Amino acid sequence: MKDFPGAPGTFTGLVLRVSQCLFAAASIASMATSHNFFKITAFCYLIASMALQVIWSSGLAFLDAYALAKKKVLHSNALVSLFMVGDWVTAALSLAAASASAGIAMLYFSDYGTCNLGEECQKYQMSVVLAFFSWITIAISSLVMFWLLAAG
Repeated sequence: MKDFPGAPGTFTGLVLRVSQCLFAAASIASMATSHNFFKITAFCYLIASMALQVIWSSGLAFLDAYALAKKKVLHSNALVSLFMVGDWVTAALSLAAASASAGIAMLYFSDYGTCNLGEECQKYQMSVVLAFFSWITIAISSLVMFWLLAAG
């Protein structure tokens, strides 16, 4: 298999996984510190999706760190296939959750004119932006896994 930047067991792969995990955790933290997020289903879905993203990305980040420390190659077809499917599933869930939450946030700010919840609306917006950043990094990982599997 070819060695692409961002492939499992590379430093750029580790950086992508850690950034996915950090953006998703920050999105959860921003949303969870607001008081009324549980009343809106899209925001609950965002929390659940980002929690899955944190679990998936942190697990693969530990695997990448182990591979880098032991100088192991993680390019077997079975592993790359598993990583690709997991990345595509979490990418789809993250994009759906971020888009749904962005729609609700836009509803509060644009359609209602102003948000009556004050500081909480800014937390909602920040959480959505961080979720999209997490999705961008998982989309990059998904494409790298696809290219790695196709080239293998």
